[in-house]
Amino acid sequence: MLRFLLSLSFLFILVGCDNNDYSPKPRAYHRIEFPIKSFETINISGCPFTFEIPTYSVLKDDLSKGAKTCWKNIVFKNYNAQLHLSYYSISPKSTLEQLTEDARSFVFKHTTKATAIDQQNISYPEHKVSGLTYNIQGNTASNFQFYATDSNKNYLRGALYFNEKPNLDSIQPVLDFLKSDIQHLISTIRWK
Repeated sequence: MLRFLLSLSFLFILVGCDNNDYSPKPRAYHRIEFPIKSFETINISGCPFTFEIPTYSVLKDDLSKGAKTCWKNIVFKNYNAQLHLSYYSISPKSTLEQLTEDARSFVFKHTTKATAIDQQNISYPEHKVSGLTYNIQGNTASNFQFYATDSNKNYLRGALYFNEKPNLDSIQPVLDFLKSDIQHLISTIRWK
């Protein structure tokens, strides 16, 4: 009887260890807790615009080479992302047509990796703000860009970047969350 039980338990061990149907579990992503949205008005000294940014972000000067006075970065530290903002004064030297064409060319540099590029008009005539947003789909360096202008003196361009390898599957919830913050920023632009 003891021999039978040992043989039976050996058989169970042998069958249990020979599992050719093993399949690895898919990779999972971290659970992301989003804060309640709240905003504060930013009035930058020496710059001819104001807007609202989320309270969970930080406005910093752009310290890159060639950056101008009113070039800023809105840093979303908890999401490893930042919105680069570039301000230009419209003048004979830099016309509105030239600036909008530059914005378009920056967006369409992503076409090799993008699956689609959707444009949407910005129109707040009561505040003299118009422009375009670009929703760039796919594993691109920047998935959301915009420009806003009063068509006369002021032009503001923004581009959202994540500080990691582009993987739309992993950043999509954060991207959607931050896009709504950027839409809010755009809707609160006021020219001085």
